[in-house]
Amino acid sequence: MSDAALDVVEFVLTTSVYSDDRTLDENDLPPSYRRVFWTGGSGESEDDDDGRTRGGITRPLSATNTTARQATDVDRPWEAVSGLMFTDRDEFSGTITFTEEGMAEQWYLDRTDDERLLENPTLAKHFADHEEYDVDVSHEAARERNRPIQADRVWIDGLLEEYFDEEDDEEMLDLVDVRAPEEVDVTLDDLVLTEGQEAEIDKIAKAIEHRDYLAEIGLREIGKLLFVGPPGTGKTSTAQALAQDMDLPFVEVKLSMITSQYLGETAKNVDKTFEVAKRLSPCILFIDEFDFVAKTRRSDEHAALKRAVNTLLKSIDNISLIQDDVLLIGATNHPDQLDAAAWRRFDEIVNFPKPDYNMRADILRVITRQMRIDEFDPELIADATEGMTGSDLRMVLREAVLEALTEDRTMLTQEDLLNAVEEFEERDNLKNMDMIDGDHDALVAGGDVGDSSDGHGHDHDHDHDHDH
Repeated sequence: MSDAALDVVEFVLTTSVYSDDRTLDENDLPPSYRRVFWTGGSGESEDDDDGRTRGGITRPLSATNTTARQATDVDRPWEAVSGLMFTDRDEFSGTITFTEEGMAEQWYLDRTDDERLLENPTLAKHFADHEEYDVDVSHEAARERNRPIQADRVWIDGLLEEYFDEEDDEEMLDLVDVRAPEEVDVTLDDLVLTEGQEAEIDKIAKAIEHRDYLAEIGLREIGKLLFVGPPGTGKTSTAQALAQDMDLPFVEVKLSMITSQYLGETAKNVDKTFEVAKRLSPCILFIDEFDFVAKTRRSDEHAALKRAVNTLLKSIDNISLIQDDVLLIGATNHPDQLDAAAWRRFDEIVNFPKPDYNMRADILRVITRQMRIDEFDPELIADATEGMTGSDLRMVLREAVLEALTEDRTMLTQEDLLNAVEEFEERDNLKNMDMIDGDHDALVAGGDVGDSSDGHGHDHDHDHDHDH
C-alpha cells in the first residue's frame, strides 16, 4: 500500500479521535492539520488571562477530499484509500469515514512506527491509552515535540487581525515583519559559527528553555543580545535560525521605517511594535540597524524622531525574556557609532567577524551540498576569497552556477568557481570607484547587491544568506 494511503488513513483517524476526545486541544494536532481547521477568531475561543482572544478549532472535524488534500498534500485522497475494506465515503458531503475503526487502527499501526506516532500527539495519546496496542510512546513526549499553536502562521495572523483592527493601526505593520517559524528556511545546523557564537547561542537557548527557573531564582537581567559585525556575516540568519529551532515567532523591527511618512505617529507605533511582541510571546524581537539609535540621539534630527528613539530605548528597558517571554536581539554593522546609552541596554555582545580561512572552507562545503562540482577543493576557493563574507561566497557560487548554465552545464568546475571569484572582485572594485556618481549600483550585474541603506554597497538582506 502506498504512502499516500497511510497519510490519508492517519488524517481520517486523527480527525475521528480528536472529535471524540474533549481532553485534546489544538496543540495535539500536527501543524499541517491545524492549518486546515483553524477558524481564526470564530472557533472555540475564549479570552485568556491577558485579554487576548484566540481563534480555535471547532469539533467535529470533517475529513473530506478537500481537507485531506490540504492536510496531507495527497492529490486524490479518496482514490488513495477507496480500495481498503474499512473505508467509506458519503457521496453527498464527500466525507471519508471508517466502517470498522478498530480495523483501521490496526492497519495503521502495522504500517507505522513509534517515531511517526510521536509526530502526532492525538494518536500518541489514543494508542498509549489502549493497552491492547503495543506502542512505546507517551502523550507528553509527543506534545513536547509538536510545534505549539502560537508558532503557527494562522495563529499569528489571527492575533494581528484582532489587535490591529483599526485602519489607523495598519501603518504600524510597516514597521515590523512577523515570520512564523515554519517560514524560516534556515536552522542553526545550517550555519557555520565561531566557538564564541555557538557558546552564546547555547546559553540563550538554555535560558529560553528554563526561563521559569530563572524567574524563580530572581535572575531577570538576561535575554537582550547585541549582534555586532559587518554586513553579510550572518547576524540576521542566526537570529532567524534560533527562532526556527526554538519554534518562536520572529518579529523584525525595521528602524529605517522610522523616517517614513508616519513620522508624527512613530513614537506610538514603536510602543505598538513592542506590544505586539509581548502579545506574540514567546517570540524573538529582532531590531536591525541599531546604530541608527545613536546617530539620531547625536544629531539635530526632527524632535518627533528623537522622541521615537527615546521611546524605543524605554521600551527596550521595559521588555524582558523572563517576565514577557520576549528575547530581544539587536544588530549593528557599525558598533563604533553606538553610544553608552545603547550599549548598556544589552547583557550579552556577540561578535560576527568576517570568516577566516577555515570558516570560509566550511561555509563553501555547506552551501555547495546540493551542487555537482568536479574535483571540488573548498580549501583552494577559501584561499582565493580572503576578506569575503558568507554572503559574498554565496554570490560567488550563484555567479558560477549562472555562467555554467549559459553553457548548458549543471556540473561545475574549479575553474568556474575561480572565474566567479575574479568576477565578484571586479564588480566589488567597480562599486567603490570614486569616479562613478549617482546610482552606480545600476551598473552592477545582479542588481540586488547594491540595495543598501548603509551607503557602502552592501545589502543588509545578505545577512539572511550567510553561512548556509
